[in-house]
Amino acid sequence: MNIEVWSDVICPWCYVGKRRLETAMQHFGGDATVTFRAYQLDPSPVPEPMPLREALAAKFGGAQRADEMFAHVSSVAAADGLVLNFDRAIHANTFDAHRLIAWAAGQDLQLMMIEAVQQAHFTDGADIGSHAVLAGLAASVGLDEQAARSYLATPAGTDAVNADLAEARELGITSVPTYVIDRKYVVQGAQAVPVLQTALEEIARREAVDTHQ
Repeated sequence: MNIEVWSDVICPWCYVGKRRLETAMQHFGGDATVTFRAYQLDPSPVPEPMPLREALAAKFGGAQRADEMFAHVSSVAAADGLVLNFDRAIHANTFDAHRLIAWAAGQDLQLMMIEAVQQAHFTDGADIGSHAVLAGLAASVGLDEQAARSYLATPAGTDAVNADLAEARELGITSVPTYVIDRKYVVQGAQAVPVLQTALEEIARREAVDTHQ
């Protein structure tokens, strides 16, 4: 089974969805590969770091609405063992973070790199739009920090990220996380672990039936 997950590292529901998929996979008996694909909820440039709370208050119609959204997703995430510190989170464009993840994927460290970037953003209040921060995160998962800095200083990885973004458009993906399984089945949203488990088991069953027909 091939599971592709379109997600953005600045999306809290993607953070929750990743953790839930990992939990579901621990209980799934079949063979599966998981690959994360780049998506950008907001491709706008972010010239200067600014508090995420401030950025989303402007986007969603005021601080109260933003705080309600933060409180809801924070409580959901806490139940999955994740800490979301929206008081500290920094608004950032995620294109370079996705480029770094593509680089890490080439060294079989995609999942660890995504986890490091998400934790830095949501828990530690790090600016994941900063090349220095991203290079430090690369070092934290065992990659060479100077090599990461050099990589980020070039356009390397741009084509890989743009290919994922284009493919998302072709597949009609407009919200994340979106799980695409064997390019035949789609599961949208940060579904509960039992829902994901059931979906994986049902797809495996259907594929087994198709194989034997």
